[in-house]
Amino acid sequence: MYEGRAMEGSVVGCFGGEEEVSFDLDDVTLLSPVRPSKIVCVGLNYYDHAEELEMPVPDEPVIFIKPSSAVVGLNDTIICPKISSRVDYEGELAVVIKKEAYCVACSEAEKYILGYTCFNDVTARDLQKKDGQWTRAKSFDTFAPLGPWVETDLDPTDLAIATYLNGKVRQLSRTSKLIFAVPELVAFISQVMTLFPGDVIATGTPGGIGSMERGDEVVVEIEGIGKLVNRVVRENVDVGSLRRM
Repeated sequence: MYEGRAMEGSVVGCFGGEEEVSFDLDDVTLLSPVRPSKIVCVGLNYYDHAEELEMPVPDEPVIFIKPSSAVVGLNDTIICPKISSRVDYEGELAVVIKKEAYCVACSEAEKYILGYTCFNDVTARDLQKKDGQWTRAKSFDTFAPLGPWVETDLDPTDLAIATYLNGKVRQLSRTSKLIFAVPELVAFISQVMTLFPGDVIATGTPGGIGSMERGDEVVVEIEGIGKLVNRVVRENVDVGSLRRM
């Protein structure tokens, strides 16, 4: 059961209305909690992931962008494209920006954060290796599952994070193992580009990445937030009917 206020407006803006409401989550459809102008992702940001890949720890965050067209929400379908033979899950903690941020100091970063949610940085691994860079492999429609909601009262410094594939644990770590913590990421990225309300920073994935196949269920669970659940299908001529906007 969910209880709250019936309001109109953006989660990062002003609201109107004060009517108290309650409803059962089984009776509603949760869409992606935000529609960001961009998703700024961080590569190689867990010590165990760097060890897994046998790569050196970076001196500064390695960032890339996913388009907003890749965003889907809780229980939406991840569509594996025909041109890829391997599509991977990457469970991550996501930061949702509250207000416009440019050249933010690390000590001030918290003031610009609305809250946190779960994220799956879905990746066409074979295309990533083929291209030698990440844009195509990370940007297909449905490759940015986000949800189930934004948790606004949360300390992100030491949370359990896990990814399950068909009920089996594939990734298990804690956010205390991040190489660059959340405030550092907000500060670093905001030196490069303006972050707008609703934008998302995906903080990187821990060790244990692996492939998904048609019919699989993947769950990203983060302590204090909840579970992001998605199922996997293969692209076909009716692919448009599988996605909820």
